[in-house]
Amino acid sequence: MLISDKSKKIIDSCRFCWMCRHICPIGNATGQERNNARARALSLQYVERGAAELASCIDNVYECALCGACTKECATGWDPIVFTKEVRREAALEGITPDYITALIDKLGETGNIYGKTDYCDCIKAEAEGLNKDSDTLLYIGSDARYMAPCFAKNAMIALKKAGVDFTILADEIDSGIALDTLVGAMEETKEAMTACADVLNKYKTVIVLDPQDMKVFVREYKEWGIDLKCELKTYTAVLADLLKNGKIEIAKVDGKVTYQDNPLLVREVGETEEGRAVCKAAGEYVEMILSGKDTMFAGNFIMAQWMDDVMKLVAKERMTNIIQSGANAVVCASPADYTFLKEAAPENIAVIDISELVL
Repeated sequence: MLISDKSKKIIDSCRFCWMCRHICPIGNATGQERNNARARALSLQYVERGAAELASCIDNVYECALCGACTKECATGWDPIVFTKEVRREAALEGITPDYITALIDKLGETGNIYGKTDYCDCIKAEAEGLNKDSDTLLYIGSDARYMAPCFAKNAMIALKKAGVDFTILADEIDSGIALDTLVGAMEETKEAMTACADVLNKYKTVIVLDPQDMKVFVREYKEWGIDLKCELKTYTAVLADLLKNGKIEIAKVDGKVTYQDNPLLVREVGETEEGRAVCKAAGEYVEMILSGKDTMFAGNFIMAQWMDDVMKLVAKERMTNIIQSGANAVVCASPADYTFLKEAAPENIAVIDISELVL
């Protein structure tokens, strides 16, 4: 395989170790040994040594959520995400990307998103009416909220309006690059998509990023590509925390106990742990669930659901057990994917709340 020496070294190291086995959300949900980092590395070392073809295990490479749980847990500092993304790129270069991934890439080329959607939901359009188009602050909604969880975007817009924030949205928002970064990794096409998005964002002084996965791409992948973002980036959760601190918003009280679903990319890649939690704590009695902060567990992903929807539902169900064990009556989410999948998995006695709903 034409992968870096770093990836080869990680594969050789990870194939001997089960250190992160217990923390893999996909492996925990499916109960399949093949879904943890060690098993994936074991398969790929056979490919690297010429004992197997990459096509024989490429589906397994796409069973990784890229959530970073294994990397965080590794006491010796290895990062299985590195070889997973490089092997996805290698598959694309060899022309053996699975058909279900190729279909998503085709949709991205045709419509600008992997979901094949072409327009905002009416609820977002309604909230966009009257926004100051000349504002120097942009709310970047992201493809997931725009097409798969429009109410999440709508509520964020209403909350910002309520706080008196002057902002606008893009009528024709382009993908941050998260789609290609997830599907094929560091390809030239991925860089081109990110550069195109950066050119748009740099027209604004401040960009409020609604979805943690887009923020992760902006602060990490753009930096690795050398793509310069001149605008000031703010997570939506950080904006809400500042508005709360400055008395610009009030938080609705939640009956019973409330907990917070840390998004893995927000806490591990962006390094934000307290802002969303501060908003939640203002809502009433706060309890922490097991595996929180940087130890958080993945709760679902819209991109991955396009080929592993049943597994995403199992992942959300597994995470819901942690919420129930915490004794919380409500869980607050700062990610449209977390919110959507946990809401579907929740029993009647657990409320799943979009963080904007606390403001509304």
